[in-house]
Amino acid sequence: MPVASARVAAIGECMIELSDLGDGRMTLAYGGDSLNTSVYLARLGVTVDYVTALGDDPYSDAMLAFWRREGVGTRHVRRLAGRLPGLYAIRTDEAGERSFFYWRSASAARELLRDEGGAVSDTLPNYGVLFLTGVSLSILDPESRERLFGIVEAARENGARIVFDSNYRPRGWPEPAGARAAFERMGRLTDIALPSLDDERALFGAGDAAAVAARYAGWGVGEIAVKDGAGDCHWRLGDEKGSVAAEPVSRVVDTTAAGDAFDAAYLAGRLAGLAPPAAVRRGHRLAAAVIGHRGAVIPASAMPTMED
Repeated sequence: MPVASARVAAIGECMIELSDLGDGRMTLAYGGDSLNTSVYLARLGVTVDYVTALGDDPYSDAMLAFWRREGVGTRHVRRLAGRLPGLYAIRTDEAGERSFFYWRSASAARELLRDEGGAVSDTLPNYGVLFLTGVSLSILDPESRERLFGIVEAARENGARIVFDSNYRPRGWPEPAGARAAFERMGRLTDIALPSLDDERALFGAGDAAAVAARYAGWGVGEIAVKDGAGDCHWRLGDEKGSVAAEPVSRVVDTTAAGDAFDAAYLAGRLAGLAPPAAVRRGHRLAAAVIGHRGAVIPASAMPTMED
């Protein structure tokens, strides 16, 4: 997939992130799976535009300023009068595992594709790569989700590569059957799938990484990398397949956004022409750095060297 000049459009939701420090204090940042991946893509030299909706409030202004400082394009961010971003809080246990608590039912991002989606619907099919996640699907009402499927299909017909991380969050769906149907529909439009084993097991039942890859391949996905936290990543490209061990980590502080960072480094590697095993190693390397820091987006100074 050597398309280093491809422009990426990442579709989703960014929220206000509150990290519980455990002593009554909280830190404020901004995060969301697709936004985290966008920031890391930009840091890795990939041209990326973030596609979402925000309000006209000071927090939305601060988000835009943050994204622009990081080099993430904002020309497709819709601003909706009187609306607000969603909010979530993170509590992290002693092992670095996190629990999320959301306030997002009235998030502006849910309105992204209502009323035909404006210019977003017209311009997205012109991108070289579209990146979206299960969360990108879950925040939309059924009509808007159908509109998104249409946009993805049009982009693919126009030559775009579609990249999907299932990233299943049960609270985002009324019931699992609806999520399974949406993920299969999305899977059949996907060129590169980057699911996590835990999410896939939670939604589709027991199975190992190879079984997850086989299911996506059965939907017609040509390239798959199944993440498994500290375990091996199972990759598949056509008839080729293999596994790459995760990087050893001496201390886990916060696992937030580890998968998002992996997605960015893997995709950046593939866009630069690396073979899947090398791209997986870069994904592991960035994920290992991210889990050594609090919050979804680590300081730019903490970014690891990607070159082997």
